[in-house]
Amino acid sequence: MRQISLREFRTRGTKALQAVPVGETILLSGQDGPTFFLVPVMGDVAAEDRELRRAIAKASLRNSWKLANASPPLTEEEIDKEVSQVRSKRKR
Repeated sequence: MRQISLREFRTRGTKALQAVPVGETILLSGQDGPTFFLVPVMGDVAAEDRELRRAIAKASLRNSWKLANASPPLTEEEIDKEVSQVRSKRKR
């Protein structure tokens, strides 16, 4: 996988991509900003899309697990209170 800076991609777009072999995934990254993958689509586009969505879902789930592990566990009373609050909002 090749890595290209977002700045280089913005300024040199096509030329930056020409150095990458056909079919290789590219990682676009900034200093502090977002990171993106450019994934080539070849063959069955529907299968490629499913694989990409699955990878995104797995990454999101891992992030949720990290957040859940970072917070202290809830007591039974806290869970019941939260559930009752949500149910009362739904009734309104």
